[in-house]
Amino acid sequence: MSNRVEPWHGIMVATALPLREDLSVDFEGFAEHCRWLVEQGCDGVAVNGSLGEYQTLSAEERAKTVETAVKAIGGRNVMPGIAAYGAAESRRWAEQARDAGCESVMLLPPNAYRADERIVIDHYTEVAKAGLPIVAYNNPYDTKVDLTPAVLARLFDEGLIVGVKEFTGDVRRAYEIAELAPGLDVLIGSDDVVVELALAGAKGWVAGYPNALPAASVALYRAAMAHDLETALPLYRQLHPLLRWDSKTEFVQAIKLSMDVAGRHGGPCRAPRLPLTDEQAEVVRAATEKALAEGLR
Repeated sequence: MSNRVEPWHGIMVATALPLREDLSVDFEGFAEHCRWLVEQGCDGVAVNGSLGEYQTLSAEERAKTVETAVKAIGGRNVMPGIAAYGAAESRRWAEQARDAGCESVMLLPPNAYRADERIVIDHYTEVAKAGLPIVAYNNPYDTKVDLTPAVLARLFDEGLIVGVKEFTGDVRRAYEIAELAPGLDVLIGSDDVVVELALAGAKGWVAGYPNALPAASVALYRAAMAHDLETALPLYRQLHPLLRWDSKTEFVQAIKLSMDVAGRHGGPCRAPRLPLTDEQAEVVRAATEKALAEGLR
């Protein structure tokens, strides 16, 4: 049973977007995938996220991705990523999400340059004019802009954000955020610290691996959120080889390989990606097969 309260709470799956061999989007397959994730116990989907193909989608494809997910599982259950080079474009994507029926969006800071705090505040101020609750996305590794607890507290105090997808992997930040911005929801952004951040008071998980193993991911999350370590820790130890990767490229490929092993093919990649090494691929394949053999699907 989900303890979800707000639209951005719970497990929001950062969805894999299936493509056909000609690299056109398989929207029918995507709708089926969204429905399957919810049927397996996930709370919703975070589409057009930064680890996916959204940067290479056309505007029409990106909009249709949002609309397809909303039609498949309802707008409350869809939290689109609305990242863009500028605030005006991000605001337009927020308005598109609002008009499609979504009830929250996820927003990176400006990602074409190393923005300072003033520019970050201006960015979120402009996008907030669309009227949807905004979950900030802190990914300083790729954006080179760190939404520190102090910056997040300012954004929250000014009514610009309701939560943050915390992707640094630094569990200590959850406690500092709670001190500086009580009421700001922390969403787990790195799959390999899901138990640690659940214990620290997280309200949700923007998750990658449920694309391949949703039921196992749901069981892990629910146990961690209930502080049921007797259940959570054995699951965590078994799944952790799949949840930890050094780079986002490896992580995306690990998920896609796990999906293939689990019979949930996500389609080809639109953009070329560096391959996993043979050793890495074997780790993913073996861990996925072991999980499936033990009923962790």
